[in-house]
Amino acid sequence: MAEKKAARKAEAAEEAEVKTTEEEITQAPVSEPEEVVEVAEEKVEKPVKAGPKARRAKAEAEEKVEKEDKKASIETRGPTPKTRPLSERRSKKYKEAAKKIDSSKSYNLKEAVGLAKGTSTTKFDGSVELHIKLGVDPRHADQNIRATVNLPHGTGKTTRVAVFAPADQHEAAKKAGADIVGEEDFLQLLDKEQIDFDILIATPQLMARLAKYAKLLGPRGLMPNPKSGTVSAKVADAVKLAKAGRVEFRVDKQGIVHQAIGKVSFEEPQLLENAQALIKVIQDAKPASVKGVYLQTIYIASTMGPGVRIDVSSL
Repeated sequence: MAEKKAARKAEAAEEAEVKTTEEEITQAPVSEPEEVVEVAEEKVEKPVKAGPKARRAKAEAEEKVEKEDKKASIETRGPTPKTRPLSERRSKKYKEAAKKIDSSKSYNLKEAVGLAKGTSTTKFDGSVELHIKLGVDPRHADQNIRATVNLPHGTGKTTRVAVFAPADQHEAAKKAGADIVGEEDFLQLLDKEQIDFDILIATPQLMARLAKYAKLLGPRGLMPNPKSGTVSAKVADAVKLAKAGRVEFRVDKQGIVHQAIGKVSFEEPQLLENAQALIKVIQDAKPASVKGVYLQTIYIASTMGPGVRIDVSSL
């Protein structure tokens, strides 16, 4: 009996030990493998890539800081230098010439021409220009003033005329005074962007071939146009007019026409006749849609010389 009791106690003790070990195992925290922990740590340490918006914001912030630092450094140097007014920066010759003109007065055309010629400040033979402010809105097609005028005494500049016409008109164009005449050979010059002329005259049947060169000629104001008389079937007559002093003018975005009417070396009657011819053409070009004052202000001046206001009512 004693032996059986001892055996039972031993079995019960073994069962108790087994249960204890099982409970310890189930209650113990599960640890991750070392490799998995290392990988997780590596993922946390890797920097996150910034997107385009974040990079842009960072760049703007850095630029702002640089500007503030630069501004602070400039302020520490001293006060910002003040720009002198234009009247103080004028040359002595200009100031002396300006004294001959009463800026509060408007002169008739003849007096203004004489003052513009007499107040020239350049050593070279400068130009005499008219600056006419019109009461138009160039954004409207019918008010975008563009025309030509035949100045009786020319502008004083040597005008180089090119003619793009069929071979049967080349001889007549050369006799009329054209500097460059051609057809296929002229297109070869344009391909090389050789522009050695001031006016280009073309015949209507060849205008389509110049469309390829619109970006080359258009910005320079050299594209032939029927309104300016540079598209003509009679190229010889067009060349004669161009050489005689026909010029094209166009109103700018501010509604002002700027046009040279001769040189300072011209006689006063010559400048006067040229000015009258230009003003008449502009008056005749008045659009029907314009209401109110058409000729608003007119000034005449020599190159680098003071402007003289013309009395519009005296015209």
